[in-house]
Amino acid sequence: MPAAGIVGAGLIGRSWAHVFARAGWDVRVWDPLAAQRAQAAALVERSLHDLARHGLVHDPRAAARRLAIVDSLAEAVADADYVQESGPETVAAKRETFAALDAHARPETVLASSTSAIVASRFTEDLAGRDRCIVAHPVNPPHLVPVVELCGAPWTSARTRSRAREVMLAIGQAPVDVRREVDGFVLNRLQAALLTEAFRLVRDGVVDPEDLDRTVADGLGLRWAFMGPFETIEMNAPGGIPDYCRRYVEWFRRYAADPAPASTWDDAAWQRVAEAWPRALDAGRVARKSLWRDERLAALLAHKRAQPKSDA
Repeated sequence: MPAAGIVGAGLIGRSWAHVFARAGWDVRVWDPLAAQRAQAAALVERSLHDLARHGLVHDPRAAARRLAIVDSLAEAVADADYVQESGPETVAAKRETFAALDAHARPETVLASSTSAIVASRFTEDLAGRDRCIVAHPVNPPHLVPVVELCGAPWTSARTRSRAREVMLAIGQAPVDVRREVDGFVLNRLQAALLTEAFRLVRDGVVDPEDLDRTVADGLGLRWAFMGPFETIEMNAPGGIPDYCRRYVEWFRRYAADPAPASTWDDAAWQRVAEAWPRALDAGRVARKSLWRDERLAALLAHKRAQPKSDA
């Protein structure tokens, strides 16, 4: 039975532990904070049972039994076939953690980071085993949103890239090959483009925040739940992508000539959105909404997996 080492037992680390455990892997989890270690097993087991209600985990008790919380990083990774790090999002923390991973994991073990904003070359350059290091950037939460961006440093080996992809496919995730390092990888750059335009539209009085969200949730998001932007535009013109581009190129050129500026993220601009948002920040409401979101994501994931793949 393959083994995964999970370093970091926060929200993302626990979600990764869930993914590996439900896929039949032995999972060892470590976090430097005793409080995180103490609650990790119960929270992962709860999430396994939650997804079992949607048919996404077949035997949550058996999956939970494959999970062990350990007392040291070395114990978590010593026998691991694959390691996923989900620690603090700073270069210094990544460097320290990956130096320890490189020292304690077997030479053939892939060392992957969940970082969402730091390319691997910034924290692996000085490692003896730098060729086996890669970014495996998930979407929060990875046990409900399967896409994982795989992005190596210039020195990441072809074997590491191939092995990371094999692992992601084996555990039911959807790997994306990011061919070269780029700030924000792919998903966050797409998200940044949409968010920047969204903030500009609210700032300029074109739409209020709730209607902006409705435009995505009840419009673009419905298609994007099962088709990407290129597949979408292929179906929006009789002649496919070339026809679409010829039809709308002039509008896109006008739009691209007037991009949302960096000032869209100035305090006065984003505060206008915050002030117009109709609900005050409340930790209890956010926690309840997070549970609601996870239930809806689980239902959507179950629906997608039950549908036949398009053969077109």
